Amino acid sequence: MRIAIANDMFMAVEALRRILVKVPDYKLAWVAYDGAEAVSKCAADTPDLILMDVLMPSMDGVEATRHIMSQSPCAIVMVTASVNRYAAKVFEAMGYGALDAINTPILGDDGLLNKIAAIAQLIGKSSHRRSPPVHNSKSLPPLIVMGASTGGPQALTTILSQFPQDFPAAVIVVQHVDAQFVQGFTAWLNEQIPISVQLAIAGSTPQPGQVLIAGTNHHLVMRPDLTLGYDKEPLNFSYRPSVDVFFRSVAKNWTGKGVGVLLTGMGRDGAQGLKRLREVDWHTIAQDSKTCVVYGMPKVAVELKAAVEVLPVEAIASACMNFTVKHLIK
Repeated sequence: MRIAIANDMFMAVEALRRILVKVPDYKLAWVAYDGAEAVSKCAADTPDLILMDVLMPSMDGVEATRHIMSQSPCAIVMVTASVNRYAAKVFEAMGYGALDAINTPILGDDGLLNKIAAIAQLIGKSSHRRSPPVHNSKSLPPLIVMGASTGGPQALTTILSQFPQDFPAAVIVVQHVDAQFVQGFTAWLNEQIPISVQLAIAGSTPQPGQVLIAGTNHHLVMRPDLTLGYDKEPLNFSYRPSVDVFFRSVAKNWTGKGVGVLLTGMGRDGAQGLKRLREVDWHTIAQDSKTCVVYGMPKVAVELKAAVEVLPVEAIASACMNFTVKHLIK
């Protein structure tokens, strides 16, 4: 796997390089010391992955990501001294197509290697193969579950900003983002939309007019008692939390009906789970190719005939609200 580094700090470049050499399969493609140089080098020699600093002279990592994803796209992970401090910039970069973000690692920290291994598996560059109480459904609020990866923050903002503050449905989101970053993501999203956004805490229940965000590196699941929890199993999923794991748990345990939405993202996560929701008579939606940053997860869902509707991102909120109204007047 060929990995490039874009970072203006020599010590950071050296720390990243020393971490990469621990894995024989990882080869350093090139180093760029500002965003403009990264764009130029990527166009001439596109690597499998770029470790992109957020703040750089000449052109920052956000703008570099925008140019690269439109001209010579590849996997990008934003690397910065503090993902929470620079949350707005990181989410902007993710809107352009960056896959994830991580704090600048120190030697001896294997967090970056774990993240690279997951991305390698996702893009096909890995050397390894992936091996209740009874509830009255009429008393439950309509439930909307959403899964997203690359480009997800922008898509989620577009959809959730259209929901009114007194929206009568409950919303749960699984966005592929590292646990150390999810609190900043939740705070950022809360500033963008009218309804309340909170981290999903083990034992919490879906409430009308509230968005709950998967908040750890374990998989968010719906329990038989209709509370939310976290499971470390299955261990062999490229992304943690997994949209598939969550969607399947909802299909198995939620006794009411709802809407399943699969948004922009690389890979296959969520497609099988969306199909399972459709099989238990949920209304299912996949984002269309024209409005996806990466048409991966929704594409697989469409191929599996998991989606009742395939919609541009701007139309998804309306479809969710129409379902909610019909559910409430039955």
